[in-house]
Amino acid sequence: SMANSLIYPLTFSPQLRHYIWGGRNLETLYGRQLPPGITAESWEISGHPAAATIANNGPLAGESLPKILSLLGEKLTGTRAKWALERHKFPLLVKLLDANQNLSVQVHPGDEYALRHENELGKTEMWYVLHAKPGAQLIFGLKAGVTPQAFRRAIEAGTLEDYLHTLPIKAGDAIFVESGSVHALLTGAVVAEIQQNSDVTYRVYDWGRVGDDGNPRPLHIDKAIQVINFRQVEPGPVFPRRVAAEKGVARSEISRCKYFVVEKVDMEAGAVYAGRTDGASLEIWGCVEGEARLEAPPAAPVQLPAIRFGLVPAALGDFSVTAQQTSALLRVYLP
Repeated sequence: SMANSLIYPLTFSPQLRHYIWGGRNLETLYGRQLPPGITAESWEISGHPAAATIANNGPLAGESLPKILSLLGEKLTGTRAKWALERHKFPLLVKLLDANQNLSVQVHPGDEYALRHENELGKTEMWYVLHAKPGAQLIFGLKAGVTPQAFRRAIEAGTLEDYLHTLPIKAGDAIFVESGSVHALLTGAVVAEIQQNSDVTYRVYDWGRVGDDGNPRPLHIDKAIQVINFRQVEPGPVFPRRVAAEKGVARSEISRCKYFVVEKVDMEAGAVYAGRTDGASLEIWGCVEGEARLEAPPAAPVQLPAIRFGLVPAALGDFSVTAQQTSALLRVYLP
């Protein structure tokens, strides 16, 4: 049937974002074609109206993800995406970020606050570190004993850095950034970010910088202080939890929350992962090292070189992922 011919593994043309902290690492490290200047983010799979991605394979090529969602609905996302579908939203957003300079120190609200104040879902996210310069670190959480009053005073005095917890990072680390977490990527990190489909960010500190227009970028201090989790003292990276290992395929869970589960899947050359979607959840597969092939006959196979993501619709059924060399992939699904 026509409907079934539209259910196949999808890939997308990324949408680039040119914020002031970006660089050219997506080109130099991963061979991405970039326009002149700096690129901060590449939105790989996005249904967000700010930058929706366009399918580039199969019968749906040329259609935006929001349009594909309107055509396929639950067949695309699965029944577990109810929280997003009832708002006519694709549930997740997948990005690459090139922190060539420090990002602003920021916090994202949870759903309840964001819906009330921004008419938008909240933003819980996770980072998978693809590349980190020697000595790279990021800001994640607070030092012990920080109160909202002291935090506000430190912003006013320009001494906020004394209160922020820094975490050293290396390639392969995973950081789970729940809504309410104070955070900032710092110079020298390239990460994949998997998050709720939301673009609500409250900036608390921007290193005294000015934007392209010569003015400081706006801060959102009152809202930020209302949503910051002040109990989040010196958190660390995620400790991966092995969930399966068979025939050259080892899966470890590196993030789990009510919005998404992320696994890292390490595959030996030639290994095959036999997958299946049964209508409950989509799956997103992204190759972060090596090269793999995503197949669901009769659709044409999808090549996943590092770094590329493919979307497996919830109603697809059987599919396979084959490692064409030793590879590492991220597998994302809805819990």
